[in-house]
Amino acid sequence: MTQVRIVTDSAADLAADTIARLEITVVPLVVRFGEQVYLDGQLSQDEFWHKTAQGPHHPGTSQPPVGAFEEVFARLVEAGHAVLCPTITSKHSGTFNSAWAAAQRFGERVRVVDTLSLSLGQGFQVLAAAEAATKGLSLDEVAGLVERVREHTDVLILLDTIEYIRRGGRADGLMPVLGRMTKLLRIKPILRLVDGQLSMHGLVRSYERGLAQIQQEVARLRPVERLGVLHVRYPEGAERTARALAEMLDFPLEEIIVTETGPALSTHGGPHVVGVAVCQRAG
Repeated sequence: MTQVRIVTDSAADLAADTIARLEITVVPLVVRFGEQVYLDGQLSQDEFWHKTAQGPHHPGTSQPPVGAFEEVFARLVEAGHAVLCPTITSKHSGTFNSAWAAAQRFGERVRVVDTLSLSLGQGFQVLAAAEAATKGLSLDEVAGLVERVREHTDVLILLDTIEYIRRGGRADGLMPVLGRMTKLLRIKPILRLVDGQLSMHGLVRSYERGLAQIQQEVARLRPVERLGVLHVRYPEGAERTARALAEMLDFPLEEIIVTETGPALSTHGGPHVVGVAVCQRAG
């Protein structure tokens, strides 16, 4: 039986040891500072934020080129594998389109799936696929599992400022209401991924109230299969949120993934973002 291998992009925010253990191949997104171009991962978090603070250019991001996916797909197919490629949501990135275009050369040997998510919401689908692949499931079976996980995955994000998401230009539909509300009322927005699109979920008058509201929302999604907390330059807030969720949900703290998002996503969120990704237990 042909072994299935998993390819994804760097927006999944998976740890290096997890990627190595499950033999996941990661195609990096692109980060730009003016004319300077980097692959996501070339700069450390500290280097990225140092360059951001220095200016004069605000960082921008773009999808990997078609050729980057094509090279990876070719190597795996030539080695005798089938390939499943779950990508960051197509509603906020052209990455799915790049991967899909690259896959056309390989027929049924390569399948590209839109996770309709990002960061750990995407990562949970990638993890489920990679774990299933190690058990010898077929390409159809692994793809079906990803779709089921996608249906049960939710991501909520608390922003400290809307400045970075405004500059990034990936949520232009949100900006009119976000701009008016935050300017007039000095409040913090909570965003939620709905069908792959960042949408307004709530507005709070303080950061702590925002975290509490997210925790209460996640509690409604129990029973929980996977749980993760993502952050940007705010590890103490992420750890505090993880501890609160573990206690609230009676979920093992050591099984909660806590990660700082990579530059490709940090570009659009800015410092002090905290988000929660949750996958409900099916059935």
